[in-house]
Amino acid sequence: MTHPAGPPDPPHKRRARYAGTHPKRFEEKYKELFAEQYPDIVPHVLAKGRTPAGQHVPVMVEEILQVLGPAAGERAVDATLGFGGHAQRLLERIAPGGRLLGLDADPIELPRTEARLRRLGFGEEVLVTRRTNFAGLRAAIDGLGWSDGADLLLADLGVSSMQIDNPARGFTFGAEGPLDMRMNPNRGLPASRWLERAATAEVEGVLAENADEPFAAEIARALDEARGSLLTTQDLAGAVRAAVSGLAREDEVDSSVRRVFQALRIEVNDEFGALDALLRALPWCLRPGGRAAILTFHSGEDRRVKKAFAAGERDGTWAAVAPEVIRPSGRERHENPRSKPAKLRWARRPA
Repeated sequence: MTHPAGPPDPPHKRRARYAGTHPKRFEEKYKELFAEQYPDIVPHVLAKGRTPAGQHVPVMVEEILQVLGPAAGERAVDATLGFGGHAQRLLERIAPGGRLLGLDADPIELPRTEARLRRLGFGEEVLVTRRTNFAGLRAAIDGLGWSDGADLLLADLGVSSMQIDNPARGFTFGAEGPLDMRMNPNRGLPASRWLERAATAEVEGVLAENADEPFAAEIARALDEARGSLLTTQDLAGAVRAAVSGLAREDEVDSSVRRVFQALRIEVNDEFGALDALLRALPWCLRPGGRAAILTFHSGEDRRVKKAFAAGERDGTWAAVAPEVIRPSGRERHENPRSKPAKLRWARRPA
Protein backbone atom coordinates (compact mmCIF):
# COMPACT_ATOMS: atom_id res chain seq x y z
CA MET A 1 0.00 0.00 0.00
CA THR A 2 1.37 3.37 -0.93
CA HIS A 3 0.95 6.49 1.07
CA PRO A 4 0.53 9.97 -0.43
CA ALA A 5 3.70 11.97 -0.38
CA GLY A 6 3.85 14.71 2.21
CA PRO A 7 4.78 18.32 1.46
CA PRO A 8 8.29 18.75 0.12
CA ASP A 9 10.97 19.72 2.59
CA PRO A 10 11.68 23.46 2.59
CA PRO A 11 14.83 24.36 0.68
CA HIS A 12 17.90 24.35 2.90
CA LYS A 13 19.18 27.83 3.67
CA ARG A 14 22.90 28.09 4.03
CA ARG A 15 24.24 30.18 6.86
CA ALA A 16 25.62 33.52 5.70
CA ARG A 17 29.35 33.27 5.54
CA TYR A 18 32.35 35.35 4.57
CA ALA A 19 33.75 35.18 1.07
CA GLY A 20 36.89 33.15 1.70
CA THR A 21 39.17 33.28 4.69
CA HIS A 22 40.23 36.87 4.04
CA PRO A 23 37.27 38.76 2.53
CA LYS A 24 38.00 42.16 1.04
CA ARG A 25 34.53 43.71 0.88
CA PHE A 26 33.70 45.97 3.84
CA GLU A 27 30.24 44.41 4.17
CA GLU A 28 31.79 40.94 4.66
CA LYS A 29 35.08 41.67 6.35
CA TYR A 30 34.14 42.65 9.90
CA LYS A 31 32.13 40.45 12.27
CA GLU A 32 31.17 43.49 14.34
CA LEU A 33 28.91 44.56 11.47
CA PHE A 34 26.79 41.57 12.53
CA ALA A 35 26.94 42.10 16.29
CA GLU A 36 23.64 40.28 16.80
CA GLN A 37 25.24 37.07 15.47
CA TYR A 38 28.52 37.63 17.32
CA PRO A 39 27.56 39.17 20.70
CA ASP A 40 31.10 38.93 22.10
CA ILE A 41 32.89 40.61 19.19
CA VAL A 42 32.27 44.28 20.03
CA PRO A 43 33.67 44.05 23.60
CA HIS A 44 36.60 42.08 22.16
CA VAL A 45 37.40 44.82 19.61
CA LEU A 46 37.01 47.58 22.20
CA ALA A 47 39.33 45.77 24.61
CA LYS A 48 42.03 45.93 21.94
CA GLY A 49 41.72 49.73 21.77
CA ARG A 50 40.02 49.71 18.38
CA THR A 51 36.71 51.09 17.16
CA PRO A 52 34.29 48.39 15.96
CA ALA A 53 33.77 48.70 12.21
CA GLY A 54 30.53 50.45 11.33
CA GLN A 55 30.17 51.81 14.85
CA HIS A 56 31.30 54.95 16.60
CA VAL A 57 32.63 55.31 20.13
CA PRO A 58 31.52 58.74 21.43
CA VAL A 59 34.39 60.94 22.60
CA MET A 60 34.68 62.71 25.99
CA VAL A 61 31.15 61.80 27.06
CA GLU A 62 31.61 62.44 30.78
CA GLU A 63 33.39 65.75 30.19
CA ILE A 64 30.57 66.88 27.89
CA LEU A 65 27.91 65.93 30.42
CA GLN A 66 29.81 67.84 33.09
CA VAL A 67 30.09 71.10 31.14
CA LEU A 68 26.56 70.98 29.72
CA GLY A 69 24.89 69.86 32.96
CA PRO A 70 21.73 68.40 31.34
CA ALA A 71 18.77 68.20 33.72
CA ALA A 72 15.29 66.72 33.68
CA GLY A 73 12.79 68.60 31.54
CA GLU A 74 15.35 70.57 29.49
CA ARG A 75 15.54 71.13 25.77
CA ALA A 76 18.69 69.74 24.16
CA VAL A 77 20.20 69.87 20.67
CA ASP A 78 22.73 67.45 19.26
CA ALA A 79 23.78 69.33 16.14
CA THR A 80 25.82 66.39 14.81
CA LEU A 81 23.85 63.27 15.71
CA GLY A 82 26.21 60.75 14.12
CA PHE A 83 25.93 57.31 15.75
CA GLY A 84 23.85 58.77 18.59
CA GLY A 85 26.21 57.94 21.46
CA HIS A 86 26.22 61.44 22.91
CA ALA A 87 22.50 61.86 22.21
CA GLN A 88 21.65 58.70 24.15
CA ARG A 89 23.40 59.97 27.26
CA LEU A 90 21.80 63.41 26.95
CA LEU A 91 18.36 61.85 26.53
CA GLU A 92 18.88 59.83 29.71
CA ARG A 93 19.78 63.00 31.64
CA ILE A 94 16.91 65.22 30.42
CA ALA A 95 14.27 62.62 31.29
CA PRO A 96 11.59 62.93 32.39
CA GLY A 97 9.99 65.73 30.45
CA GLY A 98 12.94 66.73 28.29
CA ARG A 99 13.24 66.66 24.53
CA LEU A 100 16.22 66.40 22.18
CA LEU A 101 16.54 67.67 18.63
CA GLY A 102 19.11 65.71 16.61
CA LEU A 103 20.54 67.11 13.38
CA ASP A 104 22.63 65.33 10.77
CA ALA A 105 23.21 65.98 7.08
CA ASP A 106 24.02 62.35 6.23
CA PRO A 107 20.99 60.71 4.53
CA ILE A 108 22.55 57.26 4.90
CA GLU A 109 23.44 57.22 8.59
CA LEU A 110 20.66 59.42 10.02
CA PRO A 111 17.83 56.89 9.50
CA ARG A 112 20.00 54.12 11.00
CA THR A 113 20.78 56.18 14.08
CA GLU A 114 17.17 57.23 14.55
CA ALA A 115 16.06 53.60 14.33
CA ARG A 116 18.73 52.58 16.85
CA LEU A 117 17.60 55.23 19.35
CA ARG A 118 13.94 54.33 18.83
CA ARG A 119 14.77 50.71 19.69
CA LEU A 120 16.25 51.97 22.95
CA GLY A 121 12.85 53.44 23.82
CA PHE A 122 13.24 57.09 22.79
CA GLY A 123 9.97 57.91 21.02
CA GLU A 124 8.83 60.95 19.06
CA GLU A 125 7.81 62.73 22.26
CA VAL A 126 11.44 62.90 23.45
CA LEU A 127 13.53 62.64 20.25
CA VAL A 128 13.07 64.58 17.02
CA THR A 129 15.51 64.31 14.11
CA ARG A 130 16.05 66.58 11.13
CA ARG A 131 18.29 66.00 8.12
CA THR A 132 20.20 69.25 7.91
CA ASN A 133 23.58 70.73 8.78
CA PHE A 134 24.35 73.75 10.95
CA ALA A 135 22.80 76.13 8.43
CA GLY A 136 19.38 74.75 9.31
CA LEU A 137 19.83 74.95 13.08
CA ARG A 138 17.69 78.02 13.73
CA ALA A 139 14.92 76.85 11.41
CA ALA A 140 14.86 73.41 13.06
CA ILE A 141 14.64 74.95 16.53
CA ASP A 142 11.84 77.28 15.45
CA GLY A 143 10.05 74.33 13.84
CA LEU A 144 9.69 72.74 17.27
CA GLY A 145 8.20 75.92 18.69
CA TRP A 146 11.32 76.67 20.72
CA SER A 147 11.23 80.35 19.81
CA ASP A 148 13.35 81.30 22.82
CA GLY A 149 15.90 78.57 22.06
CA ALA A 150 17.24 75.42 23.70
CA ASP A 151 18.82 74.92 27.11
CA LEU A 152 21.91 73.13 25.85
CA LEU A 153 23.62 72.29 22.58
CA LEU A 154 26.40 69.93 21.56
CA ALA A 155 28.28 69.99 18.25
CA ASP A 156 30.74 67.13 17.72
CA LEU A 157 32.63 68.15 14.59
CA GLY A 158 34.41 64.86 14.04
CA VAL A 159 33.67 62.57 11.12
CA SER A 160 31.87 59.48 12.40
CA SER A 161 33.58 56.11 12.34
CA MET A 162 30.71 54.73 10.23
CA GLN A 163 31.66 57.18 7.49
CA ILE A 164 35.41 56.67 7.81
CA ASP A 165 35.24 52.87 7.91
CA ASN A 166 33.01 52.41 4.87
CA PRO A 167 35.18 52.49 1.70
CA ALA A 168 32.14 53.32 -0.41
CA ARG A 169 32.04 56.79 1.20
CA GLY A 170 35.59 57.62 0.06
CA PHE A 171 36.86 59.08 3.35
CA THR A 172 39.68 56.60 3.93
CA PHE A 173 42.83 55.67 2.06
CA GLY A 174 42.97 52.38 3.94
CA ALA A 175 40.85 50.65 1.29
CA GLU A 176 39.89 51.12 -2.35
CA GLY A 177 36.77 53.19 -2.89
CA PRO A 178 35.36 56.02 -4.99
CA LEU A 179 36.98 59.37 -4.23
CA ASP A 180 33.82 60.97 -2.85
CA MET A 181 34.11 62.29 0.76
CA ARG A 182 30.70 64.01 0.81
CA MET A 183 28.77 63.91 4.09
CA ASN A 184 25.63 64.09 1.97
CA PRO A 185 26.27 62.11 -1.22
CA ASN A 186 23.29 63.81 -2.86
CA ARG A 187 24.75 67.32 -2.73
CA GLY A 188 27.83 69.06 -4.03
CA LEU A 189 30.84 67.72 -5.90
CA PRO A 190 32.70 64.56 -4.92
CA ALA A 191 36.39 65.06 -4.22
CA SER A 192 37.33 63.54 -7.58
CA ARG A 193 35.33 66.17 -9.47
CA TRP A 194 36.60 68.98 -7.27
CA LEU A 195 40.21 68.00 -8.00
CA GLU A 196 39.42 67.81 -11.70
CA ARG A 197 38.14 71.40 -11.72
CA ALA A 198 40.29 73.20 -9.14
CA ALA A 199 43.29 75.27 -10.20
CA THR A 200 46.69 74.23 -8.91
CA ALA A 201 46.98 77.33 -6.72
CA GLU A 202 43.55 76.62 -5.22
CA VAL A 203 44.53 73.05 -4.36
CA GLU A 204 47.76 74.28 -2.76
CA GLY A 205 45.83 76.80 -0.68
CA VAL A 206 43.33 74.20 0.51
CA LEU A 207 46.10 71.80 1.57
CA ALA A 208 47.92 74.55 3.46
CA GLU A 209 44.85 76.13 5.08
CA ASN A 210 42.87 73.01 5.90
CA ALA A 211 45.66 70.68 6.95
CA ASP A 212 48.90 72.66 7.44
CA GLU A 213 50.49 70.37 4.86
CA PRO A 214 54.24 71.26 4.57
CA PHE A 215 54.48 69.89 1.02
CA ALA A 216 51.31 71.57 -0.24
CA ALA A 217 52.99 73.08 -3.33
CA GLU A 218 54.65 69.84 -4.42
CA ILE A 219 51.49 67.81 -3.89
CA ALA A 220 49.33 70.34 -5.73
CA ARG A 221 51.62 70.17 -8.78
CA ALA A 222 51.53 66.36 -8.71
CA LEU A 223 47.74 66.33 -8.50
CA ASP A 224 47.59 68.77 -11.41
CA GLU A 225 49.69 66.37 -13.51
CA ALA A 226 47.28 63.57 -12.59
CA ARG A 227 44.20 65.69 -13.29
CA GLY A 228 41.26 63.62 -14.51
CA SER A 229 42.72 60.30 -13.39
CA LEU A 230 42.14 60.64 -9.63
CA LEU A 231 38.96 58.61 -9.40
CA THR A 232 39.53 56.40 -6.35
CA THR A 233 40.96 56.76 -2.87
CA GLN A 234 43.96 54.69 -3.90
CA ASP A 235 44.57 56.88 -6.96
CA LEU A 236 44.84 59.91 -4.69
CA ALA A 237 46.90 58.16 -2.02
CA GLY A 238 49.35 56.89 -4.64
CA ALA A 239 49.75 60.33 -6.23
CA VAL A 240 50.45 61.95 -2.85
CA ARG A 241 52.95 59.27 -1.86
CA ALA A 242 54.80 59.73 -5.14
CA ALA A 243 54.84 63.51 -4.69
CA VAL A 244 56.40 63.48 -1.21
CA SER A 245 58.67 60.49 -1.68
CA GLY A 246 62.20 61.75 -1.15
CA LEU A 247 60.94 64.94 0.53
CA ALA A 248 59.43 63.48 3.69
CA ARG A 249 60.87 60.78 5.90
CA GLU A 250 59.59 57.36 4.95
CA ASP A 251 57.62 57.09 8.18
CA GLU A 252 55.99 60.48 7.51
CA VAL A 253 54.73 59.82 3.98
CA ASP A 254 51.35 58.48 5.12
CA SER A 255 50.97 61.52 7.39
CA SER A 256 50.90 63.66 4.25
CA VAL A 257 48.35 61.33 2.69
CA ARG A 258 46.21 61.61 5.82
CA ARG A 259 46.44 65.42 5.82
CA VAL A 260 45.50 65.61 2.12
CA PHE A 261 42.41 63.48 2.71
CA GLN A 262 41.48 65.67 5.67
CA ALA A 263 41.95 68.89 3.71
CA LEU A 264 39.85 67.71 0.78
CA ARG A 265 37.09 66.42 3.05
CA ILE A 266 36.90 69.82 4.76
CA GLU A 267 36.76 71.59 1.40
CA VAL A 268 34.24 69.28 -0.27
CA ASN A 269 31.84 69.67 2.65
CA ASP A 270 32.59 73.36 3.34
CA GLU A 271 33.14 72.39 6.96
CA PHE A 272 34.76 75.68 7.97
CA GLY A 273 31.94 77.66 6.37
CA ALA A 274 29.35 75.56 8.19
CA LEU A 275 31.19 76.01 11.49
CA ASP A 276 31.41 79.78 11.03
CA ALA A 277 27.64 79.85 10.39
CA LEU A 278 27.05 77.81 13.55
CA LEU A 279 29.20 80.10 15.69
CA ARG A 280 27.31 83.18 14.44
CA ALA A 281 23.88 81.66 15.12
CA LEU A 282 24.70 79.73 18.27
CA PRO A 283 24.11 82.37 20.98
CA TRP A 284 20.66 83.15 19.58
CA CYS A 285 19.68 79.48 19.59
CA LEU A 286 19.99 79.22 23.37
CA ARG A 287 17.77 80.33 26.21
CA PRO A 288 19.12 82.64 28.93
CA GLY A 289 21.64 80.59 30.87
CA GLY A 290 21.90 78.10 28.00
CA ARG A 291 25.10 76.09 27.56
CA ALA A 292 27.00 75.09 24.43
CA ALA A 293 29.81 72.57 23.98
CA ILE A 294 31.82 72.11 20.79
CA LEU A 295 34.12 69.16 20.20
CA THR A 296 36.76 69.73 17.50
CA PHE A 297 39.32 67.46 15.89
CA HIS A 298 41.33 69.94 13.82
CA SER A 299 43.40 72.97 14.74
CA GLY A 300 41.53 75.17 12.24
CA GLU A 301 38.21 74.27 13.85
CA ASP A 302 39.51 74.85 17.37
CA ARG A 303 40.93 78.28 16.43
CA ARG A 304 37.55 79.37 15.12
CA VAL A 305 35.70 78.19 18.22
CA LYS A 306 38.24 79.74 20.60
CA LYS A 307 38.16 83.13 18.84
CA ALA A 308 34.35 83.24 18.57
CA PHE A 309 33.85 82.33 22.22
CA ALA A 310 36.48 84.85 23.37
CA ALA A 311 34.94 87.63 21.27
CA GLY A 312 31.49 86.78 22.62
CA GLU A 313 32.74 86.89 26.20
CA ARG A 314 34.25 90.34 25.61
CA ASP A 315 31.05 91.83 24.21
CA GLY A 316 28.75 90.11 26.70
CA THR A 317 27.17 87.64 24.29
CA TRP A 318 28.60 84.85 26.44
CA ALA A 319 28.64 85.10 30.24
CA ALA A 320 31.49 82.61 30.56
CA VAL A 321 33.63 80.44 28.31
CA ALA A 322 36.10 77.62 28.86
CA PRO A 323 39.31 79.15 30.26
CA GLU A 324 41.35 76.29 28.80
CA VAL A 325 40.75 73.65 26.20
CA ILE A 326 39.69 70.28 27.60
CA ARG A 327 41.35 67.16 26.20
CA PRO A 328 40.52 63.46 26.52
CA SER A 329 42.11 61.57 29.37
CA GLY A 330 45.09 59.33 28.85
CA ARG A 331 42.89 56.32 29.45
CA GLU A 332 40.41 57.39 26.77
CA ARG A 333 43.18 58.09 24.26
CA HIS A 334 44.45 54.55 24.87
CA GLU A 335 41.06 52.86 24.72
CA ASN A 336 39.77 54.93 21.78
CA PRO A 337 42.72 56.12 19.63
CA ARG A 338 40.40 58.20 17.45
CA SER A 339 39.86 60.51 20.43
CA LYS A 340 43.50 61.69 20.47
CA PRO A 341 43.10 64.97 18.53
CA ALA A 342 39.83 65.94 20.27
CA LYS A 343 39.49 69.36 21.95
CA LEU A 344 36.44 70.47 23.91
CA ARG A 345 35.37 74.07 24.58
CA TRP A 346 32.21 75.37 26.21
CA ALA A 347 30.32 78.63 26.62
CA ARG A 348 27.35 79.81 28.70
CA ARG A 349 24.78 82.49 27.91
CA PRO A 350 23.93 85.22 30.44
CA ALA A 351 21.05 84.23 32.71
